[in-house]
Amino acid sequence: MWDQHVHTCFSGDCEAAPEAMIEKAIELGLSGLCFTDHIDLDYKEEPGYFDLDLVAYSHKILGLKETFSKLLPIHMGVELGLQPHVAEQNSVIAAALPFDFIIGSTHCVDQKDIYYPSFHESYTPEESFEKYFLATLENVKTFHDYDVYGHLDYIARYVPNQSVPFSYRDYSDLIDAILKSIIEDGKGIEMNMSGYRYGLGMPNPCPDILKRYRELGGEIITVGSDAHTPENVGLRFEKAGEHLVQAGFKYYTVWKERKPVFIKIC
Repeated sequence: MWDQHVHTCFSGDCEAAPEAMIEKAIELGLSGLCFTDHIDLDYKEEPGYFDLDLVAYSHKILGLKETFSKLLPIHMGVELGLQPHVAEQNSVIAAALPFDFIIGSTHCVDQKDIYYPSFHESYTPEESFEKYFLATLENVKTFHDYDVYGHLDYIARYVPNQSVPFSYRDYSDLIDAILKSIIEDGKGIEMNMSGYRYGLGMPNPCPDILKRYRELGGEIITVGSDAHTPENVGLRFEKAGEHLVQAGFKYYTVWKERKPVFIKIC
């Protein structure tokens, strides 16, 4: 299986050398690796923190693709943090390099990163969840130059009051609207295995959302670890096929040159 969500020292929140991530993927026997370093424009908490040096990034990743060509297929992607007011700038970035794969993600709501507890101080957990999904719905209707939507219930990692667990059923109308928009737009979603790393005991999005996406006709789905360190490359991939099959999938997707390739789940 391919790991299609991996970060390196080109992301502001990561210090790992891309070579170390590749070596770990080879050690695990993965089928391929796609680097998806962060770009979050107009990041208010720390301006410039999630900017990406596109020239240096492409030079490095394309060079490694050639160096490791006989050992491991390597693709170049990017994870775009989506906000409606930077949609036009994100479109320019999407066209700037020969990306294989683009993940669109909601990290910021009302120009505040939901990672920080300060975002949640003014809201109940229910309000935080609702604001996040409303923002995601606006993103999928505003921006269209991505391939899959990343960790769709990302906010489940960060709501401080874990006594109010996230449930798809509580926000099914909003989430269904998001999924339908993604499907109608010809896009997909990712199954992000880092939910295990954050103590959720499941991927992001949760199995109920994976199943609902398939019920609505969704077919495009990728698998990623969201690794920021080598030890998290391929995280809990032994569970990935099980989750996909239980949700009704027979194939998962690898993106090459912005086109989906469907691979049968063994």
